[in-house]
Amino acid sequence: MTQMQNVVMSETKSEVVAQNKPQQGGGYISISRNILKNLEINGGEGQRVVNGLIESMRASSPTHTSLSQDQTSWILHHPSALDMFDQIMEASRGKQIVMFLDYDGTLSPIVEDPDRAYMSNSMRKTLRKLARSFPTAIVTGRCKDKVYNFVRLEELYYAGSHGLDIKGPSRSSKYIKNRKAETLIFQPASQFLPMIDEAYQKLVDETKSIPGSLVENNKFCVSVHFRCVDEKKWSELAHQVKSVLKNYPKLRLTQGRKVLEIRPNIKWDKGTALEFLLESLGLANCNDFFPIYIGDDQSDEDAFKKLRDRGQGCGILVSKFPKKTSASYSLQEPNEVMDFLQRLVEWKKVSMRARPWMLMCT
Repeated sequence: MTQMQNVVMSETKSEVVAQNKPQQGGGYISISRNILKNLEINGGEGQRVVNGLIESMRASSPTHTSLSQDQTSWILHHPSALDMFDQIMEASRGKQIVMFLDYDGTLSPIVEDPDRAYMSNSMRKTLRKLARSFPTAIVTGRCKDKVYNFVRLEELYYAGSHGLDIKGPSRSSKYIKNRKAETLIFQPASQFLPMIDEAYQKLVDETKSIPGSLVENNKFCVSVHFRCVDEKKWSELAHQVKSVLKNYPKLRLTQGRKVLEIRPNIKWDKGTALEFLLESLGLANCNDFFPIYIGDDQSDEDAFKKLRDRGQGCGILVSKFPKKTSASYSLQEPNEVMDFLQRLVEWKKVSMRARPWMLMCT
């Protein structure tokens, strides 16, 4: 049996990658040359852009649906991953399962205060068992260190800031051949940190007049939460965010679940982070693996699309409401996610007892 090899970079080396890759225009990332002209908010065109943003903000609300389909029709196209568990496992037969998980709304419930998005003890126990059974990564828009403080498990890969801040397991893993190697660290946008900190402070100052708004510094991205903002104030908030960003053409605005997110304008998202992690596990040129990505947010669609493009694994959307998605299956809430993960762990135990010779990907 040959174990998967891990691509390991020291912190020093990862800094060199972060600084040099954009200049070379190759490798994993390149800085986009497209200036976001739609950040201008003056005139009718600017108002049209803001109106479009407001519609997107409404669509991101759990109480709004982005499709006219009824629940029954949507479920037919995106069946429950619990109901289809046996079929999913059949598709993974003979392959190494690799797990990718969002955090908010997937491993923890959505809460009004993002600093209180705690994971349940039951979920933590399940996640620990999962990481002992399969290579497992958390891919989140949150700051990596903040999510680690929520999860407190050293066996996982953590990809914070939508994959712009990646750290491998600090505890020895059977999926890493060289256990004495330095921990994987990758930060492809470190040169943006001063700009992001500056934009964060300006967003705090600009939005403080709107009750309920909250600006969160997630190190390599800034999140403007509007979950507690009156919908009548969304237009004002959108104008304020746009007014700040028009001075930062190297940053881009994306939409999440009740959140506006400001990120470096580089070709990097949860989908490219997924590919990087697969390469780090030595799976870049291997077909004998089955990635499963579970997430609830718009930013997770980049990963779902990546899996569809690769023709490997499956995406599972966590949502109680119909949404346009590239995921193949659905789960309704974190409790169902935990049930699915527990079934995976049990399935692995049974499979190993039945097939102790089961090969890992070489």
